[in-house]
Amino acid sequence: MDYVVIQGDIADQSADALVNAAGTSLRMGSGVAGALRRGAGDEINEDAMETGPVDLGTVAVTDAYDLEAEYVIHAAAMPHYGDGNATSESIRNATRNALERADELGCRSLVVPALGCGVAGFDLGDGAKIIGEVIDAYEPTTLEDVRLIAYSDAEYDAMVAATGDRDERR
Repeated sequence: MDYVVIQGDIADQSADALVNAAGTSLRMGSGVAGALRRGAGDEINEDAMETGPVDLGTVAVTDAYDLEAEYVIHAAAMPHYGDGNATSESIRNATRNALERADELGCRSLVVPALGCGVAGFDLGDGAKIIGEVIDAYEPTTLEDVRLIAYSDAEYDAMVAATGDRDERR
């Protein structure tokens, strides 16, 4: 499946579903989760917490509230136990499960952040490469528009380099 790398704030994106870089507790703290919580309102955190905890690598879905999306898919690539660090397996599973859930929900568009990177401790370039490989291998049912999103210039450059120059600044 084709995808593009874009730069911006995930909470400002318009899509059928936005993916949250979640931890297993589904508590929405900082980073991507914090941006989505600020954009959606505190109800999304309450809803997510009622849904969790979830197993590492799995996903949960909430309403997107005040975001320009129908759903937020909370992809748990980071454990909220042990050392709290994501692994290649947790990133791979969380990405695949987010894609599958988006298809199950009938989504045509999906925005995915660098799951497991940042506070979860996984190298951004390596994480983006894993996410890109999972998206490339995925055979969608309804998904047509998948965007891998970076927030900063440095994140954007690293993700473009890791995914084979699929950039499309939006």
